[in-house]
Amino acid sequence: MRKLAFLLPFSLAGALAAATPAAGQVRPTFTVKPTQFSADTVSLLNYGGKADGQTLNTAAFQKAIAAASQKKGVVLVPAGLWLTGPIELQNNVNLHLAKGALVQFTADKSQYPLVKTNWEGVAAVRNQSPISGMNLTNVAITGPGVLDGNGDVWRPVKKDKLTAGQWKQRVAAGGAVNEKKDYWYPSEQALKASTMSEPGVIKPGKTEPADFADIKDFLRPNMLSLQGCKQVLLEDFTIQNSPAWTIHPLLCEDVTIRRVTAKNPWYGQNTDALDLESCKNGLVEDCTFDVGDDGICIKSGKNEQGRKRGVPTENFVFRNCKVYHAHGGFVIGSEMSGGARNLFVYNCTFIGTDVGLRFKTTRGRGGVVEKIYVDGVAMTDIAGQAILFDMYYAAKDPVPANGEPEALPEIKAEPLNEGTPQFRDFTINNVMCKGAETGILIRGLPEMSIKNILIQNTVLESEKGMVCQEAEGITLKNVALLTSNTKPVMEIQNSQNVLVDNLRYSNSADLLVRLSGDRTKAVKLTNTDTKAAKKDVELGQKMSKKVISVSKR
Repeated sequence: MRKLAFLLPFSLAGALAAATPAAGQVRPTFTVKPTQFSADTVSLLNYGGKADGQTLNTAAFQKAIAAASQKKGVVLVPAGLWLTGPIELQNNVNLHLAKGALVQFTADKSQYPLVKTNWEGVAAVRNQSPISGMNLTNVAITGPGVLDGNGDVWRPVKKDKLTAGQWKQRVAAGGAVNEKKDYWYPSEQALKASTMSEPGVIKPGKTEPADFADIKDFLRPNMLSLQGCKQVLLEDFTIQNSPAWTIHPLLCEDVTIRRVTAKNPWYGQNTDALDLESCKNGLVEDCTFDVGDDGICIKSGKNEQGRKRGVPTENFVFRNCKVYHAHGGFVIGSEMSGGARNLFVYNCTFIGTDVGLRFKTTRGRGGVVEKIYVDGVAMTDIAGQAILFDMYYAAKDPVPANGEPEALPEIKAEPLNEGTPQFRDFTINNVMCKGAETGILIRGLPEMSIKNILIQNTVLESEKGMVCQEAEGITLKNVALLTSNTKPVMEIQNSQNVLVDNLRYSNSADLLVRLSGDRTKAVKLTNTDTKAAKKDVELGQKMSKKVISVSKR
């Protein structure tokens, strides 16, 4: 049995204390319990493992893991190409991937049994994850090696995500194409399931894995699934080519993710890099994510099941992370029915993502997202919004498309109920964006406004400036909205207690602010050179001039 003397326990108390916020920002006060392993090491080679890319090493992995678990030790995966079926982790095991180690999960779907699990926030049946752990304590995956999920054999692909040559090659390789000829599926079985309502979701009459055998090909697994685990360390490895979500801790505590790289093709659907769902106490730092869906994503269950679980994701620090080409850089939602709170984002970089900071929900979710602190984000080439608060996710977009009337439409209020979501108490500081479609988009519900958002010391270069709809207690302080479209720079509808203090904007703007909606009131514009705009304020029909006060510099 070898000794890896460098594998020592690591304390996070000092690391979190070093996450110093800007003046006036809230400081993290929670702690994260570290993992701790002995230096006892077993090699996969000692349990019949063969790194030839041909031998299926599933049994070797499980034997080595069982042996290491007895000694609170390490499983060493040496350099080489290790083909395997699903790996099940155990208590007190550090799976260590040596430099040059490539663990590739087999394309043979029969190796992955159907199991009861969770999919996008609800109870479901899926194929077993390539790597999984259930109700474990003190578990880790470390080392500079690579985990490859063989995701192309699982994922459907949209035609418009590929070049003409790539699409032709994909179709010629087999599988099935839908009637519109714009969607490829790995098999006829997967195509059939795509036409069903909620395939894979457990419901009366379909409660066991065997009930879903006829659509097995469609039920893609998340690649690394950890459920109900405590003291988790993920460090230094690369995880790539996931069938669906890449890293999914669910109901876990004391989670440390450090220097992990997640890579998926940009056409890979649902391939979020990191989905922390109903987890508590953690640190995510120095990671790099380049995937086909959201980058860093916070979740807590969907709709009634998420509310019944009632476990928020809380007490996490995210710092020094880079996200490329994802749908969102740092994301909360949309499955956030258990809530989210006490999250801290420091010094992150988003390059080429669809949205930078993306907070999304919709009617029916319920849940409260609150006490979110962002300090230091640099982003560039953002296709959509730099900062987005959206309560209409997956619903009809209330913001008009190109060619539609400029005035925002009135949205009808619905009765408050347990499915009404809430966003409140966000502090966003020191965000720099060069290139976005919209700088800030805030759109709440008429029955539940978005409340208490502070954005300060921020520079956003974008086509459009700010759209603020159904919001309350919104403060912009020392913000620059450098926009090419200035008709207007800011659009405010049915919002109140809005303070804009020391705003910078493009010279000779056509219109600084447009106000509309009978619930708009108490808008204050101060310490701002309104003379740099051709027109400072435009009021909607029957609006009183008293709804806004302008203190000219």
